Amino acid sequence: MMDSWGASHVGHVRPNNEDAFDSVPELGFYMVADGLGGAAAGERASKIAVETLISEVRTAGESVTIEGIVQAVELANRRIRWEAENDLSLRGMGTTVTAAIVRGARLEIVNVGDSRAYRFREGVLECLTEDHTWIRDLVKDRGISPEQLKRHPYRNMLTKAVGAETVVGADKVESEFGAADILLLCSDGLHGVLAEEEISSALAVGDSLKEKARELIEATLAHGAPDNVTVLLVRNAGGGTEA
Repeated sequence: MMDSWGASHVGHVRPNNEDAFDSVPELGFYMVADGLGGAAAGERASKIAVETLISEVRTAGESVTIEGIVQAVELANRRIRWEAENDLSLRGMGTTVTAAIVRGARLEIVNVGDSRAYRFREGVLECLTEDHTWIRDLVKDRGISPEQLKRHPYRNMLTKAVGAETVVGADKVESEFGAADILLLCSDGLHGVLAEEEISSALAVGDSLKEKARELIEATLAHGAPDNVTVLLVRNAGGGTEA
């Protein structure tokens, strides 16, 4: 059994929240989406992604698979592109998606964009996904430091997003999820502001996932929170699901 808790905040700068998250705990499914686009377009894109994936997961039920989630992402992509083509106010909208299926000691992740999945195990934080950003390749090629990366003008330029191209081609990641491990799904409003050491410190606070989520959000707000920030925590606890 898994415990879970999610929280989102608009931050201190943006007028609206383009992040979205949802889950189907009884099927071990959890997701975060970070919309992009002008006006209400980003909100619409992330909402379409969440609604599409949740619906597909509920339809599949116990037979839901990682491949099914990948196909659900492609379906969300088509729906986002159709709406953008038929509504000028939504042109250019898109969204990141980071979704996970958690079943016992097995963890499967689908990722598009720069929202991330981390595993926190015995005080050690590990990022399980790779950002789909222009700067990621630059970091690999030129060895840019994390501090330089945070100040780089193109740090938020995505190379892949749901709604951007005809076919998405989401990443798939498989990993272990042991007893007491915590999965963190988050938008870049968190990891783009807090260092991994700060995220680890927040996850070590308190016992309940609600406390840990609150600590992550408050730490981000204390740093200025220039973007929307969303966190979704899942713990392999062998107990019930928090409400």
